[in-house]
Amino acid sequence: MTIFGVPTQALFGQLLIGLINGSFYALLSLGLSVIFGLLNIINFTHGAQYMTGAFVAYFLLQWAGLGYWWALLIAPVVVGITGMVLERTTLKRLYQLDHLYGLLLTFGFALIIQGLFRHEYGSSGLPYAMPGALAGGRNLGFMFLPNYRAWVIVFSLAVCLTTWYVIERTRLGSYLRAATENPTLVQAFGINVPRMITLTYGFGVGLAALAGVLAAPIYQVNPLMGADLIIVVFAVVVIGGLGSIMGSIVTGFGLGVVEGFTKVFYPEASNTVIFVIMAIVLLVRPTGLFGRAS
Repeated sequence: MTIFGVPTQALFGQLLIGLINGSFYALLSLGLSVIFGLLNIINFTHGAQYMTGAFVAYFLLQWAGLGYWWALLIAPVVVGITGMVLERTTLKRLYQLDHLYGLLLTFGFALIIQGLFRHEYGSSGLPYAMPGALAGGRNLGFMFLPNYRAWVIVFSLAVCLTTWYVIERTRLGSYLRAATENPTLVQAFGINVPRMITLTYGFGVGLAALAGVLAAPIYQVNPLMGADLIIVVFAVVVIGGLGSIMGSIVTGFGLGVVEGFTKVFYPEASNTVIFVIMAIVLLVRPTGLFGRAS
């Protein structure tokens, strides 16, 4: 059976790949949007923190014998704590300055982190075992669905929607949003705004580390895995709208699917289609699809 001249199995296979890529785009762009929307920092270290999350999972397995499920819990916490130290020691000095200063500083940190890991482990991938409980797959008739890839899609979507709900629909989220608009007023109500900002940055980079753990069994653990992805993720954030939580989620998954289908119908454009869409969106709606004008 074919659809538009393309075998059904190939079409649904690319749809699955698109949803997998979209899961990582959504998680990473969500972390970027949380950090930018609440802290006003363009965090270029995000790709390196994604890579660090994968390496923490690898170290936990090699050194402590702790497998995938423990890594899902521990890696975001470890990377989140290192992110909070980074925020307290350097980034807090830049909040009142132009975005360019934060971008340049975090870009420098990204190069340092990536260079250290590359010097120690080279640029070839290190294998990371898939959890036994998620091995195998299901034959759906029109395609074969690997269990682990289905888990990544469902789990990423659940994390993204939970994050959106907490920020947009809870009292904690209202405090976070208020702290970005008028920190002095929020602090007058007895809320420790600097601590809230630090925890928010830690949470944002923790999302990147979580994505790294999810990616490790699929793409292997590689010092360059963040550098290969972060440019695309920034494009996703721009298309969705800087600081827009729901924009990051919808755009991340949507562009992953578009990229997957492009590989079927016009493979030559698959590596550039997201950037073409970004250029069009910036021309038509500079604030992004879900962004709001300042």
